[in-house]
Amino acid sequence: MARRNDERRAALIDAAIEVLAGEGARGLTFRAVDTEAAVPVGTASNYFANRDDLLTQAGARVYERLQPDEATIARQQAGAPDRETYVMLMHELVDRISAFRTGYLALLELRLEATRRPDLRTVLTERVRADLDANVAYHVAAGLPGDATSVRLLYLAFNWLIVEQLTLPGVFSQAEREQLVTAAVDRIVTP
Repeated sequence: MARRNDERRAALIDAAIEVLAGEGARGLTFRAVDTEAAVPVGTASNYFANRDDLLTQAGARVYERLQPDEATIARQQAGAPDRETYVMLMHELVDRISAFRTGYLALLELRLEATRRPDLRTVLTERVRADLDANVAYHVAAGLPGDATSVRLLYLAFNWLIVEQLTLPGVFSQAEREQLVTAAVDRIVTP
């Protein structure tokens, strides 16, 4: 029974992500989540203490789903610690995040909502900081070129590139986006 409840909870959180991406934070209600998840009305309210709980769990779930799979990690670890591998890693990263459009849009909504909800802000701040620290640690352990500042600058640059791609896809073509990713690595990461 616990496994079934975990699956139902995950489905409700995934539905919340879809609602956030499609309707924004103001559209995130238990009823909207129930409708999106195609479950009886009242189901979401049985799984989440309140709306803040749902928002917080949706934020955590987006990050879970944005993580690379084991095959991607293995491929990354098998690469040489050089500029070409770094460029490949960054292309994969931008492509993976862009492919989860609703998740990233939901995360943007959550960030905006965090400006008004201190508990959500705390959770997201901790999660983003942990993610940045993990990326820096991976970078150092893999012996990739550049330093911690390079990782942080690429994080900032690519976040906005992804926002452009997902919200105003006509600003940059696919070819321009690929050129920008390569150029960012070339200009920010020094050997």
